[in-house]
Amino acid sequence: MKKYFKPALILAFTILGFSAAFNPATAFAEETDCNDTSIPEIVRESAGCDVGNTDQFQPVIVKILNGIIGICGLIAVVYIVIGGINYMTSSGDAGKIKKARDTILYAVIGLIVVALAFALVNFVIVKVIYN
Repeated sequence: MKKYFKPALILAFTILGFSAAFNPATAFAEETDCNDTSIPEIVRESAGCDVGNTDQFQPVIVKILNGIIGICGLIAVVYIVIGGINYMTSSGDAGKIKKARDTILYAVIGLIVVALAFALVNFVIVKVIYN
């Protein structure tokens, strides 16, 4: 198990670095009306609109939270793979099969929690902070 931890950690930090560099709001920026106040400020700002928002602290927090959530999701997926490998190499041993099934089950539950956390965090940020 220890031999998988270091590569997974390196991969997680690499993904965090890439995810912090990109802003998902730029995908909606092409057809944005600058005067429409129902559109979040981050989207209007990405479109090149002057929204008067000089506070850059909140977008950094959003990127950090999404990066942390992404790392947690990556760790859950790695545990699903590890559980699958353990299941395939259990050689019919009932104890190893139960341990592998439990690993997969808990990792899937963790992945569901991570997906819900991502949706909740981004919903709260868009609806509360940017409106």
